[in-house]
Parts: sequence; C-alpha cells; structure tokens
Amino acid sequence: MDARFPILADHLLLIERELRLQGWWSEVAPSAEDLASVEPFAVDTMDFSQWLQWVFLPRMKQILESDLPLPNASGILAMAEMVYASQAEKSRGLRALLAQFDELITQAE
Repeated sequence: MDARFPILADHLLLIERELRLQGWWSEVAPSAEDLASVEPFAVDTMDFSQWLQWVFLPRMKQILESDLPLPNASGILAMAEMVYASQAEKSRGLRALLAQFDELITQAE
C-alpha cells in the first residue's frame, strides 16, 4: 500500500466537508449521460463542484479502497483557479485543499 493512502483518505473527507460548507454539495446525482462525459472535468455536462462530488471523490476513494496505483500528476488546482476566479474569497478553503491534494499526488512514495 502506498504510504500516502491514509493521508489522501483524510484529505478527501476535508474536500467533501468544504464542498458541503460552501453549499456546493448536491443531494441529486447528475444523470448517467452527464456522468459519462468524456470531456476533461466533464465541463460539457456539469459544473466543477458536481464533478468533484460525483466523479473525482468516488474515483479517488475507489483507488484507495482497491489499493490501485495513484495518478502520477494532478491538475485540479489549475481548474479550480479558473472556475472560482470570481469567487476567490469563498473558494479559498477549497482551493487550498485542492492545492494540497495536487502536492500529495506528485510526491514520490
């Protein structure tokens, strides 16, 4: 098991908590068609917070639970910076957590 797994698991919970605190958590899942988007971050079918909730978090949890290899790189912060440019103050916590996630992913085991 990758030594980063426990830290990443805790970190995913912090990202979920921040989405909830900011009101960016949805009780209604996107449609199967929306979830099947092949575009990066599913930009054609859902907003970024939906992508985080319904694609990113479940995929990362599956990787950790199945002891699969972690990605070699992550560019989630760059997308968050662009998406939340007009909400810099409100998104500060989420962007900080995503920056830490990107850093954790790029660290060697």
